[in-house]
Amino acid sequence: MASNAIDQTRRMLSLVTYLRERPGARVEDVARAFGITEDELISDLDVLPLCGTSFRGGDLLDIDTDGDRIWWHNADDVAEPLRISADEATALLVAARAVATLPGLRESDRLALLRATAKLEAAAGEVASASARLNVTFESEGGVFADVDRAISERRRLWIRYYSPARDEVTEREIDPIRLVSVGHTYVEAWCRRSEARRTFRLDRVAEIRILDEASAPPEVELRDLSEGLVQPAAEDPEVIVEVGPGGRWVAEYYPHDSAEELPDGGLRITLRTPDPSSLRRLALRLGRDGHIVAPAELAVSARDAARQALAAYDEAAYDGVA
Repeated sequence: MASNAIDQTRRMLSLVTYLRERPGARVEDVARAFGITEDELISDLDVLPLCGTSFRGGDLLDIDTDGDRIWWHNADDVAEPLRISADEATALLVAARAVATLPGLRESDRLALLRATAKLEAAAGEVASASARLNVTFESEGGVFADVDRAISERRRLWIRYYSPARDEVTEREIDPIRLVSVGHTYVEAWCRRSEARRTFRLDRVAEIRILDEASAPPEVELRDLSEGLVQPAAEDPEVIVEVGPGGRWVAEYYPHDSAEELPDGGLRITLRTPDPSSLRRLALRLGRDGHIVAPAELAVSARDAARQALAAYDEAAYDGVA
């Protein structure tokens, strides 16, 4: 089972020290030392170059690999004594105090964070006093994240009430969580007992969550490579054809598709696949005059009906003097 997000963060922090002391370390040796697969290590290495010594960009970690060895090209530069500005110190202190209050955080991690915060406060002087007047309130997703992370760590099943915007409905499900992933938003990949299939749930759409006493027992599934995005249609998914004008060309950038043919007016004829074609009705409404669904015919009719109903609702509201 994949490690949870907190374990991954702890591991990546340790990787920095490990790699600095072992220039040219072999991928297989590092993966073995940390008890992870080589694919998991490469995934960590893809993230580390996005980290650095300043919130403004600063000196990023110049780490890369040829698939066999790992090279850190600016280890000495990054090792220079770190000096942070007043606003960076404030941001660090506010964030550290907020994270220390998160449910689900291991007590040892919480104490380590509080010790580091105390040292930073002592070094920051007056800045620390100013930062004490600021605080962060996490949105509901934070509590959901903590419950999911705990369920993964303890291998327990979850009960959730989940909102699906495609169907505009809230459903109750029991899921066996597999891993947390972040692709724009934070998601939990899980085995859904309601559909008896692997599903991905966006945390900010979880209306309610409970950790159950039942053990989590998802079937053995191969973890998907998410480097190409979270939505990866299968070859057997139904085909949908959408035609868009110049103002709708963005659809080809945001939706994985099989083909995008140029049209004479500067638009595109886009062929894509989705396990739930009805979810594209919202896309049709969003496009408005900039595009329409061509096939399948029943989906095109459904999208037109949805548009008429929306217009009728606006007309009715205007007639009642609401608009």
